Amino acid sequence: MAGSVTVVDYGSGNLHSVAKALERVGASSVDVSADPAAIRSAQRIVFPGVGALGDCMAELRRRELDTAITDAVAGGTPLLGVCVGMQALFEHGEESGGTAGLGLMAGQVRAFPDNLQDLTTGQRLKVPHMGWNEVHQVIEHPLFAGIPQDARFYFVHSYYAEPAGPDPIAAFTLYPYPVTAAVAAENVFGVQFHPEKSQEHGLTLFANFLTWDGRP
Repeated sequence: MAGSVTVVDYGSGNLHSVAKALERVGASSVDVSADPAAIRSAQRIVFPGVGALGDCMAELRRRELDTAITDAVAGGTPLLGVCVGMQALFEHGEESGGTAGLGLMAGQVRAFPDNLQDLTTGQRLKVPHMGWNEVHQVIEHPLFAGIPQDARFYFVHSYYAEPAGPDPIAAFTLYPYPVTAAVAAENVFGVQFHPEKSQEHGLTLFANFLTWDGRP
């Protein structure tokens, strides 16, 4: 049975569309909250984000939501990070001279280079990486249940996560080289794409999260 979920509100992000998608797939309740106490006591947490990692982390710290999130994760609460919410899981981002993340996963967030080219045609690829792309799963995970291999999801990002090692990588996409599309470590899962914009497969991932107990 789908349970309740708390969506982290740090003053930015696509909160309305994420909340609506969670309601659509059967969440018993969806609480969009900027209250650290509500985050710490949440049954499940969705941490969405758009825009700049530096702005995201600054607001999290100002509102004391950074420690609320890390405390909840340490207590075993299932967490789903989306887009910048996934990037914030890592130790550091190189944007704006450097931004410290939550440090829940080892690794960096790096900018796409300016000279990206299609490996077949040589055509220059645009940054940000925007639009639909295939997601190749490299591990079995409860959040991928019912989602076919190489299903297409919607991306919008100029930076990408580079884990310190291969262990957290749950899926990748090609742009034009393998780019981390999803990460997993114990009760934490993150996706670079936007499930709320990814139609059927995105809704399936959200539905899977609502019944996930935080175990791989």
